[in-house]
Order: sequence, then structure tokens, then C-alpha cells
Amino acid sequence: MPNIKSAIKRVSVIETKTLRNNMIKSEYKTAVKKFEAAVADGNKEKAEEALRLATKKIDGACSKGIIKQNTASRKKSNLAKKLNVM
Repeated sequence: MPNIKSAIKRVSVIETKTLRNNMIKSEYKTAVKKFEAAVADGNKEKAEEALRLATKKIDGACSKGIIKQNTASRKKSNLAKKLNVM
């Protein structure tokens, strides 16, 4: 445990940022799972709406620096391919 005042503050700030990052990561993973469930059910309209939401969540995670841009692009591309195959 740090003794210096600035180090104590950094620990607190890092905990806050970690919670935010985990929340955003969880949201985009949940959106992707909902899309994949819609694809598995064969419901194209529901899958299209889920894809829009998942894309939005992935872009949000990318803009916050939680995932890299290439990773976000790859995930969105793979989801779009799954929708097109339906």
C-alpha cells in the first residue's frame, strides 16, 4: 500500500478506470452474444438490430481505448459476415 499522497490517489483513480473499462467491455461482449443468439434463432430482423447495437458498442469500446482499432474492425467484419450468410 502506498504511503505518498499522490500514489494513494493514483491507486484510487486506477480502480475507478478499471471498473469503467470492465463495464464497457462487458456491454460490448453482451451485445455480441445477443447478436449471435439472434443469428442462431434465424431471426434476420432481430439479428440486424442486434448487429447495429453490437457495432455501436464495439465502436464505443474502441474510442475509449479498451480494444484496438484493428480488433474492433475485425469483430465488426466477422459479425457482418455472419449476418450475410444467414
